[in-house]
Amino acid sequence: MEDRVTIRPIRADDKDVWTVMWHAYNTFYAASPPASATTATWMRILDPASPVNALLATDITGTPLGFANYILHPYTWSDKPACLLEDLFVRPEARGHGAGRALIEHLISLARASNWGRLYWMTREDNITARHLYDHFCTSDGFVRYSIPFD
Repeated sequence: MEDRVTIRPIRADDKDVWTVMWHAYNTFYAASPPASATTATWMRILDPASPVNALLATDITGTPLGFANYILHPYTWSDKPACLLEDLFVRPEARGHGAGRALIEHLISLARASNWGRLYWMTREDNITARHLYDHFCTSDGFVRYSIPFD
């Protein structure tokens, strides 16, 4: 199936499928962002002036398999922008068939073509399935994240 995965930028008409997968992604992480955050995220993705972007993975029939939300931002250790792969989700029934790998490989290609300084992401320590995929691209950099939520 991996050679049959297509990656493309998210479009306005993908809102319903993105929203369903977004909610499943948040359920997986036991997160409950308010509806206003979901709406704001979607609007940022569609806004060409926003640093928030998204990709959609589909199969050969056009059925959505997963998405990657990513953010381009300045990076103080380089004069080039960095890309944070903020959210990566593949529908459970599509996992293990190359959609997650294809999304990351597409971002790597974008990074090279656009001369980004780095691409990075994080996941929970116990997310063994995702970490198995991520280990194919690089090893963990050893940083520990600290987060103070204000909302």
